[in-house]
Amino acid sequence: MFVVEESFAGTLAAKGFEERLMRLGPPPAEPEEPGQFWKDFIRDTAPVFRGSSLEQLGTFIAPTWQALVDGARYVDERLAEIFAEVGPDVIVEDNVCAFPAIAASGQPWVRIASCNPLEIKDPELPPTFSGLPADDAADWRPFRSEYASQIGELQSAFSSFCVQRGAPALPALEMIDESPWLNLMLYPAELDYPRSRPLATTWHNLETCVRATDEQWNPPDPGEGALVYVSLGSLGSADVALMRRLIDVLARTPHRYVVSAGPQHQEFELADNMIGAEFLPQVSTLPHVDAVITHGGNNTVTECMWFGKPMIVMPIFWDQHDNAQRVHESGYGVRLPTYTFDDGELVDALTRVLSDNALRDACEAAGQRLRQTPGTALAADLIERVADTGEPATHLE
Repeated sequence: MFVVEESFAGTLAAKGFEERLMRLGPPPAEPEEPGQFWKDFIRDTAPVFRGSSLEQLGTFIAPTWQALVDGARYVDERLAEIFAEVGPDVIVEDNVCAFPAIAASGQPWVRIASCNPLEIKDPELPPTFSGLPADDAADWRPFRSEYASQIGELQSAFSSFCVQRGAPALPALEMIDESPWLNLMLYPAELDYPRSRPLATTWHNLETCVRATDEQWNPPDPGEGALVYVSLGSLGSADVALMRRLIDVLARTPHRYVVSAGPQHQEFELADNMIGAEFLPQVSTLPHVDAVITHGGNNTVTECMWFGKPMIVMPIFWDQHDNAQRVHESGYGVRLPTYTFDDGELVDALTRVLSDNALRDACEAAGQRLRQTPGTALAADLIERVADTGEPATHLE
């Protein structure tokens, strides 16, 4: 059974699952598209994406956390109602902030951390959302200090709300705690961070979690040059000026491009060496391309690793900065500044990921390894173990 936001009603039912509906805020006066709340929020906040990750703490990260905890407050009573009605054997949460009703239900629950694993803090690793290098700690402390300044009061108030609703208090500066039963993360070992403190034994790294349900995608007929997939996500591609700039630069290269054009696709034209659509079945597209230009969302990064595709990562917000840095410093792609890159920088990066044999061999080897142990199967097994036994699923078993 899936608890889904009302604008997504029917999406999971079409796949054979039972649904319960909820809202993260008051209903709009007019019907809304699926996920419209977050599309509108990102659109209105988009101008701040041109700032550094440090500047984004006040202009984007803090307002985003505010919107997230406001949604958690609004929906908590409805979630408690659903859990009381259904009586689930296990509750699975994939979110960056807590829903107090989950911990207050008394039922076993599973946390999925589906963003970059810097979300799970370590004093010897770069701060979350910073995009700072792992081998140079010079700027870590100022970033952490500014983060605490921006979200400290908000986090404290949300932790108090959790207690009021019957859930445990949250750890300092955290918007969600780990589950006593099971915690799942997804980040390939090739990219993962060396930790100074071991995670609890209830943490399991799925490495990747790639769906097999996308519709088939047929590549274009073979032609001159490489075939490159371009996707800045539904939110990044809504930046029309950025998309036009990318199209202009890539149009002057000898390669061909498959472009996930996103919700503003009618506001720009693809060049002659490009094909694309508003939405593309990404998992069906990636096997056919030679490289990927991406915003660095965790889903796309892990899927590129699964298929062994080198990346050019152009981050915009949230953990995309961290993913871009980690791909770059681990040697599986190139990080570029999204709004200030020179035309030559992008062309040179493209030449490298298409012609650097050592990079391409490393990507292919990672993909071959990852495809041997699907994270989807491991996740299902672990979740079912908790549902069946009601006991913690530790990696020592």
